[in-house]
Amino acid sequence: MVRRLLSLALIVIMVFALVGCGDDGPKVVKITLNAEDSEAILAAAGIHLPDAETAAGANSTVRFFCWYDPFQNYDEDEIVNTGYWTFQERYNSEIEWIEVDYFERNDTLAQLVLADNPPDFTVAGTSNTATFPMSCIKGMYQPVDDYIDYTDPLWEGMADAAEYFNLAGKNYAIVTDLSYKDVVPYNRRVVNEWGFDDPAELYYNDEWTWDAFYEMCINFSDPDENRYALDGWYYVNGICEQSTGITIISKNEEGKFISNLDNPVIEVAENLIYDLVKNECTYREGTDYWAGRNDMQYGAGVNEGDCLFWICDRSGFTLPVEEMNQIWGDIEAGEIMFVPLPRYQDGDGIYYLNATPSGYMMCKGAENPEGVALLAACQRFKVIDPTVIDIDIKQLKEKYLWNDEMLEMDEICKQLVQDNVVMFYTGDLPTNLNNIYNNIDWGINRGGAGTSWAQIKESNREALDYYLQELNAEIEKFNETGQSSLT
Repeated sequence: MVRRLLSLALIVIMVFALVGCGDDGPKVVKITLNAEDSEAILAAAGIHLPDAETAAGANSTVRFFCWYDPFQNYDEDEIVNTGYWTFQERYNSEIEWIEVDYFERNDTLAQLVLADNPPDFTVAGTSNTATFPMSCIKGMYQPVDDYIDYTDPLWEGMADAAEYFNLAGKNYAIVTDLSYKDVVPYNRRVVNEWGFDDPAELYYNDEWTWDAFYEMCINFSDPDENRYALDGWYYVNGICEQSTGITIISKNEEGKFISNLDNPVIEVAENLIYDLVKNECTYREGTDYWAGRNDMQYGAGVNEGDCLFWICDRSGFTLPVEEMNQIWGDIEAGEIMFVPLPRYQDGDGIYYLNATPSGYMMCKGAENPEGVALLAACQRFKVIDPTVIDIDIKQLKEKYLWNDEMLEMDEICKQLVQDNVVMFYTGDLPTNLNNIYNNIDWGINRGGAGTSWAQIKESNREALDYYLQELNAEIEKFNETGQSSLT
């Protein structure tokens, strides 16, 4: 809704960017862009930043714990993180980066919290919910409800996403934005040569379904010609969970984690992938179904017509133009296009994409939670700021040579994840439960169609139910006492 409100007449303003990170550090430069007075537009929608004179957290420093610095480390061609710029310039505040090794981040944070020397905040995982629920149960993070109001116009668009990080009615994550994960990129020249309907046209006609996808994959593939419709790993998870809108593990209204192993829509999707693997539509090397062309290079084989669909996220086809042309096809000739994951033809009519959150977790005992909330508000404002949206479009058009059709599809995919938020509980489940989840999630192609979905379900059902019961018991104890047997 906010993005639609911002589609108004544009005027020329000056915005700042930080570029370069040489010996003298980042430099501020000015870029002329077409944009409205963003604060006036957002104010008309009831969206405001706190007053600079009275804002809680202003004139302070927040301590950021992470293995990388997204705030002060810029490449030459990057646009400024305007949320951080606003935090500095408007609120006279700074960020102190506490660097940590990626593989030691959880242990180090736990030690700092126990030593009463916690940082103020860190990123909300590396993918999906990778800092929830176990890290919250173990006392590494604290609720954010005293500082973030998800009914406020600035934040209300993230309320559904925040629910994924909720324990005992309390929100544990500051979700500033959602992006879409996997989509279906393809080469239009190759699709046309095979006489297939263009997937983008099928989507606009609401005919981009699993059946249409399956038929193309079957007709295209010929292992004797080293031609496989699908490559990579993500077609399994993309179809079987992401496009169903139903995850193997989810959380019900009572806050309990439940199994969706017997969901009939998931069963249809799993059987579809099983049939594609069985009919040799998925790339393999011998009996290795985890192999991928060119060491799993995103898009490998697409430009040559050896792969029809290389399902991946947007980063896979947001590359330097020369690299894009070599891997995917001639972008200036309009060969590269992408569409959402296909929908189930007998389902609810919705095209589902997995939502990947951006945001922060407040560390338990943070000394400056108000400063974290203020920075997050600046970041959230940046997400919906028409000036910044215009910069993003400008970069895609001028740096990556995206055409108007690609830009329109990008907006469609963003809106899909906003309208129907679906995330995976991955990255922070108990180890035993996570292992079972992976067995189920990827099982349909691990053995090259040697194992059916019915067999996968029955061989993992008992363990899945047991470990879910264990997790729910921990959550129940945590909800009642604020403590866990794991802490």
